Amino acid sequence: MNCYSTVGSCATGQVSTEYFDKYLFEAQPTVLHAIAEQMRCLLPEGTDVLAGLEMGGIPVVTMLSYVSGIPALFVRKQAKTYGTCKLAEGGDIANQRLVVVEDVVTSGGQILLSVAELRARNAIVEDVLCVIDRESGGSEKLARAELSLHPLFRMSEL
Repeated sequence: MNCYSTVGSCATGQVSTEYFDKYLFEAQPTVLHAIAEQMRCLLPEGTDVLAGLEMGGIPVVTMLSYVSGIPALFVRKQAKTYGTCKLAEGGDIANQRLVVVEDVVTSGGQILLSVAELRARNAIVEDVLCVIDRESGGSEKLARAELSLHPLFRMSEL
């Protein structure tokens, strides 16, 4: 399976000379399972709930929940304006220690927006796990928001 090409653009709009087709590893059960098994080792002690961000974090958090036994939440980019009007589906977030789970981190922009919303709802969020840190400033931006990034892989390693 080839998850790598030499040209692409990121969700941030930045043009990159390297692109990882994350959906290739997210759509392969055996690969996703192996990734989750390795990510389980990165989970901080005392994690109450795993919070997967829409859309790429959802398959990763689902498998990580399966291998770790820690419940998962599915976090929307913005709360629904109808029905339950929830930001996070799958359980309660107030006073829970959440670990945000994402597939690829570039700038960290969506993580920062989602964490601000989760914290506004009284969630305790200090850690972010990701499969790939593109090493494009996301880690530093997250640190300024008192978030520690724990990547399985860094771009320089791939």
